[in-house]
Amino acid sequence: MTAFVILAIVLSLAVLLAVLWPLWRDARGLVLAGVATLGIATFALYRAVGTPAALEPQAATPMPATLDDAVAQLEAELKKQPNEPEGWRLLGKSYAALQRYGDAQKAFERAVQLLPTDADLLVEAAQARLFNNADRKLDAQAVALLDKAIAINPDHQRALWFVGLAQRQEGKHAEAAKTWEPLLAKVDPNTAATLRTQINEARAEAGLPPLADTAPAPAADAAPALLTVTVDLAPALKDKLAPGDTLFVFARQVGGPPMPVAAKRLPVSAFPVTVPLGDGDSPMPTLKLSQLPQVQLVARIAKGNGPAAQSGDLEATAVTADVKAGNTYTLTIDRVVP
Repeated sequence: MTAFVILAIVLSLAVLLAVLWPLWRDARGLVLAGVATLGIATFALYRAVGTPAALEPQAATPMPATLDDAVAQLEAELKKQPNEPEGWRLLGKSYAALQRYGDAQKAFERAVQLLPTDADLLVEAAQARLFNNADRKLDAQAVALLDKAIAINPDHQRALWFVGLAQRQEGKHAEAAKTWEPLLAKVDPNTAATLRTQINEARAEAGLPPLADTAPAPAADAAPALLTVTVDLAPALKDKLAPGDTLFVFARQVGGPPMPVAAKRLPVSAFPVTVPLGDGDSPMPTLKLSQLPQVQLVARIAKGNGPAAQSGDLEATAVTADVKAGNTYTLTIDRVVP
């Protein structure tokens, strides 16, 4: 039990730091407070329900030097204590941080077996299946997990977001818009603005009119830019522009699912055009641009209604970018999507 608790602390801190690292540069105090709070809470919990004497230095398991070492030790502890749902949850998060998505899926599945009524865990298990899917799609089992999470907590924002995503992947655009619309009143104004764009795209693909704009746009400085992207158009493609074309500029996870973590939709006009991307541009309430150390930047001129690539669209080669305020990147749209 001692080694398990110590590894839980180490891995929690490692995964937390991996998630919060982009914030470290600009909010060291906040990050340190969060890390300290997590460590204190874990220690206090163990003091209450564990064996306090086992935390003495002479009883401690040697501290792992790397996240990989910590994962290996946690794997060993779970072989000895296989009925610890929080251990499997933490192992799943750690695998995901290491982009070991197949292992993450198995770990979350085991955790769900042990703790089947935890809505957050059900959503994490569904997300793991998404990441481990070669087509980056939510399969029937993932949707079943999400449906169960919503049955437990009907207002679970991440579950509702992913259900809407699954509906769009199945071509059920009207249903997706209906699933997402209640989230508008629950998320922050900047997220609501970008979510509204996603909803209206789904409604357009379903042949429905856009939502009435009942809320003012968020202040331009509400969410500072973390990346600045300049998009240019190759001269050879200028004659392929047409009225009604739409420019999409978005950032997505490197090696992750295709949905963007930040996106801008702009009418096609003169090039080059400079586009700032920040947390306010996230279409997902579950993931912000600042939570990722790197993203893949994409620029596309769409001939249709949505951002998904279609034959005849004009596209730039994707660029991997470090997420840091002040970083600038250039994308050149130079090819036609076959």
